[in-house]
Amino acid sequence: MKPIRILVVDDSVVIRKLLSETLSEDPALEVVGTASDGRFALAKLSQLKPDLITLDIEMPVMNGLETLAAIRKLHPKLPVIMFSTLTEHGATATLDALSLGASDYATKPSNTGSFPIAIERIRAELIPKIKALCGTATAKIPGLAVARAASKLQPHINPWVEIVAIGTSTGGPNALAEVLPRIPADFPVPIVVVQHMPPIFTRLLAERLASRSAYPIEEGSSGTTISPGRAWIAPGNFHMKVIRTGLSSRLTLNQDAPENSCRPAVDVLFRSVAKAYGANVLGVVMTGMGSDGVLGAKDICEAGGNVIIQDEPSSVVWGMPGLVHASGLDDACYPLDQLAGEITRRVLHSRESRSHPDVRKTTVEQRAQ
Repeated sequence: MKPIRILVVDDSVVIRKLLSETLSEDPALEVVGTASDGRFALAKLSQLKPDLITLDIEMPVMNGLETLAAIRKLHPKLPVIMFSTLTEHGATATLDALSLGASDYATKPSNTGSFPIAIERIRAELIPKIKALCGTATAKIPGLAVARAASKLQPHINPWVEIVAIGTSTGGPNALAEVLPRIPADFPVPIVVVQHMPPIFTRLLAERLASRSAYPIEEGSSGTTISPGRAWIAPGNFHMKVIRTGLSSRLTLNQDAPENSCRPAVDVLFRSVAKAYGANVLGVVMTGMGSDGVLGAKDICEAGGNVIIQDEPSSVVWGMPGLVHASGLDDACYPLDQLAGEITRRVLHSRESRSHPDVRKTTVEQRAQ
């Protein structure tokens, strides 16, 4: 298999050298060129024909956002990973870049005071994203298909949905921007979301989504009582869980060890809603790299709830939803532009069946367990 050809674009000589040397150590990667600003990068595109570009945001002559816009006109599908600082300005610019068509982002390993630490961060964060965006096979996790198959043998007599839990990663900010603003203002259940992002980024993402939606969306905070018609996004570097006491539910945050190398982790959130709401959960797994969410989807299924996923053609990376599908845990698969309508349909349809005596009886029994 030919190595992935990478063009590194950054105005810092140190960063260009660090990225080039670190990426080139991986036999699956090849840095075919570097550029100090967007103008030089665009001039080299036709000659180098890279498979992927890493693009700095703050550069002289032609900055990253301007360069990205020009790249998208010439190469709409060429993967571009933005390289940004872990600051409010960097986070805002990164969200702007994602809305302009950037494939993903990685934060610069600044202020580490150590080249070995910086190199390790590049290896841990950037290299997996490069490989995921340039295509990797979706593996199946042993045992999960058996668990879902067993749960499907049990009749779904209670479709009542009390909470929607969404998990996403690579490509998630744009996917959420397609889904959440299309949910109606009178949505009768709460929505909880894990989007893999660092601190600052998650708050700005929640604010941006809220400005486009008809209902409140905010970053989750510990102790918050959740209620219908609102959405909460897990804050960066914190796991978010839903805890139920009687008829009331609240959010809790913790900094327990990362799961699937993630904090927040989708599995943590999904596991908590399955425990709190039993069969009355609708899980949604959207575009993302890695395996986070598949074990949580198993928990939701085993509790009697349903999980739907984003389809492969509309996903930036079909890692997370693809694993759920490969393990037989998804109830159905939808294009991104149909997800909001399907989530709304399922929740509203479940309201219609709420008065059915069998549903009331099952729900009471489940809450008593």
